[in-house]
Amino acid sequence: MPTTLVRKAEWIVAWNGSEHVYLKGADIAFRDDHILFVGRNFDGRSDIVIDGANRMIMPGLVNVHSHPSHEPVYRGIREEHGVANMYMTGLYERASAFDTSSIKLRHASLEVALCELLKSGVTSLCDISPVFEGWTDIYEKAGMRGFLAPGYSSARWKLENDHELGFEWSSDGGQAEMDLALAFLDRLNSDQSDLLSGVISPMQIENCKDDLLRDSFEAAKDRAIPFTLHISQGVLEVHEMIRRHGRTPIQHAADIGIMGPQSLFGHAIFIDRHSWINWWTEQDLGLLADKGCSVAHCPTPFSRYGQIMESFGQYVRAGINMAFGTDTTPHNMIEEIRKAGTLARIAAHNIHDVSTSMLFHAATVGGATAMMRDDIGRIAVGCKADIVAVDLRKPEMMPARDPLRSLIFHAADRAVSDVWINGRKVVHEGRVKTLDHDAAAQVLTTEQILMMERTHTKDYRHRTADEIAPASLPVR
Repeated sequence: MPTTLVRKAEWIVAWNGSEHVYLKGADIAFRDDHILFVGRNFDGRSDIVIDGANRMIMPGLVNVHSHPSHEPVYRGIREEHGVANMYMTGLYERASAFDTSSIKLRHASLEVALCELLKSGVTSLCDISPVFEGWTDIYEKAGMRGFLAPGYSSARWKLENDHELGFEWSSDGGQAEMDLALAFLDRLNSDQSDLLSGVISPMQIENCKDDLLRDSFEAAKDRAIPFTLHISQGVLEVHEMIRRHGRTPIQHAADIGIMGPQSLFGHAIFIDRHSWINWWTEQDLGLLADKGCSVAHCPTPFSRYGQIMESFGQYVRAGINMAFGTDTTPHNMIEEIRKAGTLARIAAHNIHDVSTSMLFHAATVGGATAMMRDDIGRIAVGCKADIVAVDLRKPEMMPARDPLRSLIFHAADRAVSDVWINGRKVVHEGRVKTLDHDAAAQVLTTEQILMMERTHTKDYRHRTADEIAPASLPVR
């Protein structure tokens, strides 16, 4: 591949070995999949030279928790859908009522999500999905760095009313699903792809037998890959785990030995000291920190239910590696960073609970750490050429006295102009080069209609989709 040089970038968000720093008027050069040079006055050979005036160059964002193969189909359905008797969450009802298994739906949903992610500067994504035909093909076409996490469990949620969480347990405790996931991951690793790798992903702690969780954790250790699990994401889940074990979900995870530096816990919002829980212990944060675990924070779905992490800064100060995900639609990582900061300050009643540097660290290096990588999420010589260019000429970015603040608080994805992953340009002047966003959205629209037509056959009360999630205004 040719050597690409961005000459005299107005700003570069560079990694100095311990933190991100601003460089002004500096060069960045990259060739093949890695960064060759960061600094002033690059004097090597360059085949492609880009004028860095009016550009901020920053590392690609690392998104560690997402369900892109079905979440976009809920657009217009889930934004205000919640069940009051389930502590406001609509998760269990949606999972039971809506069938998202269509291959056409999954393909279109994934393409729509990847386009949104790329345009918001995401270059690495942990995708928690069931194994489906064409999954890896879409990633290869998109050029996205994918950490694929085939999900499995011992049980599925089963509702009989709107206030109890029921379970339908498989006869083998989820072993067959786990075997299928491991076979997929072993094939993925054998392909030697530089862009695709695997993550072990039993789905929810309350839906998995302890043996399945322990075996999954050991499988991740044996393969030296991350282990991820949804945990402490719902009040009903916490109540269920206390009913079973007399322990919070996080305490039970520690009890059965599934915590460690490779453990990435999705959400971990409803800890023992959370105001919606008020359990008598104050152990959960300390356990996460002491074991070296990471937490994937996804503020949007919880804020829609009226729920909030209390507080992001407290987790960081406890010593927990924090990272971000886009658990729902829209898949706009920059907006997620902004929302996380705003909600953290509200929860803590303190403007200093978080800072832009803390949030950006979580969205880059924090995510890389969670994925057990030290060569992504940062701009430094030898790291992967996962690079984002931000256009400082956009009115939403001006004045760019502090360009990260302008990006996160004001412009968001509107200012992302170009994205390279592994040295390959995948976004040019704000448009994804590798996927057809418009065509995928059209297919997704058709698939949503078909999904909604099937809803009454799955819902425990045989309601239509419009009865479960009415439109925001009356339809006349």
